[in-house]
Amino acid sequence: MTRRERSIDGEWFEQLYREQGDPWGFETSPYEQAKYAETLAALPATRYGDALEVGCANGVLTALLAPRCDRLLAVDPSPTALAAARARCRDLPQVRLEERSLPAQAPAGTFDLILLSEVIYYWDGGDLARMAAYLRRALRSGGDLLLVHWTGDTDYPKSGDDAVTELRGLFGDAVVERRGDRHDRYRLDLWRRV
Repeated sequence: MTRRERSIDGEWFEQLYREQGDPWGFETSPYEQAKYAETLAALPATRYGDALEVGCANGVLTALLAPRCDRLLAVDPSPTALAAARARCRDLPQVRLEERSLPAQAPAGTFDLILLSEVIYYWDGGDLARMAAYLRRALRSGGDLLLVHWTGDTDYPKSGDDAVTELRGLFGDAVVERRGDRHDRYRLDLWRRV
């Protein structure tokens, strides 16, 4: 399978959500439900003050994460996906949803938790480096960075394993690894900001 050379843009995601509604089965897949449970179980803190979820899609994981956060900013480049997320999270006042394409439209502020679930392999090397620079500024000292990524074959700019390895190298000694698990079809990595 030939990999894309450039980052996948927001319009690609918007078209998928317009055409398919829930293209990865976030709402219905037993695999996704088990992965979400493992994602939440991996979080070392019972509560976070400020959290950022990059690539929130239709908000399934957002709604599950919200009870653990005082404030949760969830972003996605697809207006269609965000409409579904807004409906799903309408009774969660701590959730703020914004249309953003990262790293170009990275939000201001700092966070105790940043969740990158199924997103970093969509970026090429340049965007991954820009995202790493942003994350170094945005993740508070002592804050947690949780990455969850598919390890199967794709045509994305990077594989899940390559993207995580590259991002880890870009962080250098700015983070310490707290957890690195391999599951059936995905990996979960937890890093803490020094």
